[in-house]
Amino acid sequence: MLDIAAPSEVFAESRHASSNYELVICSPDGKNIKTGSGLSLHVDSDAHDEGPLDTVIIAGGCSMPTRALTFEHISAARHLAGRARRVASLCTGAFVLGAAGLLDGRKVTTHWNHTQRLQDRYPQAEVVHDSELVTDGNLITSAGESAGIALTLHLLREDQGNKVHSVVARDLLVYQPPDNDVASTGKLIPRNPLVRKLTEEILADPTAQYTLADLARRAAVSPRHLCRLFQEEVQTTPAKFVEQVRFDSARSLLDNGESVTNAAFMSGFGSMETLRRTFISRLGISPRAYQHRFNTVA
Repeated sequence: MLDIAAPSEVFAESRHASSNYELVICSPDGKNIKTGSGLSLHVDSDAHDEGPLDTVIIAGGCSMPTRALTFEHISAARHLAGRARRVASLCTGAFVLGAAGLLDGRKVTTHWNHTQRLQDRYPQAEVVHDSELVTDGNLITSAGESAGIALTLHLLREDQGNKVHSVVARDLLVYQPPDNDVASTGKLIPRNPLVRKLTEEILADPTAQYTLADLARRAAVSPRHLCRLFQEEVQTTPAKFVEQVRFDSARSLLDNGESVTNAAFMSGFGSMETLRRTFISRLGISPRAYQHRFNTVA
């Protein structure tokens, strides 16, 4: 449901900024579908009846990495992609594009938990690990359900420029303080006391050293067991959690007017180059460009 709801909200919000998109939800047979959450989703049309199109966004699903996709799914993806100016996938939607033969020779990504599976299944593609968005020509792939907003904002900036992008981003990007019930990573504070203690320490001081060995020693467990606990509690690895907290902190500092240099050191990245690589990997732009675009309305 998030794969549909998140982009729809961004496009809907853009209408308040003098932008206009017509959204159509398709399925391989034109029938309404039941999402992974159990909620039903109204479908506007059969995918095979659509075209020409500006943009096609293929949504993901929990079972896509592990099940054989039907001929109808593959045929629908090929039909839509062949009639669109650009094609994008959300989360595991990349597996649909792969089955349709649309990833061959392209640089792509998907949910971090399935990147290796995607690479193994479609070896002709170049799968990028640990990246939120990957653009290769007219193909844009994204990692995880929450990347739907980042993907749609990226499309919005391409279409409408910085002004509309900035207005919509200001309305939709909300930063959660560390002492709230929800961490800045968007995950619930973990129930496991060991993981909760570590995440609270990381949120309180992103600048400290947090290698896997250091964190495991603090928790008095093996590194492997700690990774398992983090996966169960916050659905990511310790290293990725640390990077996410530092990224959130740096982005907030930039939004508040700090220089790129100060943001790099105050958030724990340690150098401008590390911060730059992280921003380009996650958002496709440098921190300086992000600060200019987010805080400037033309």
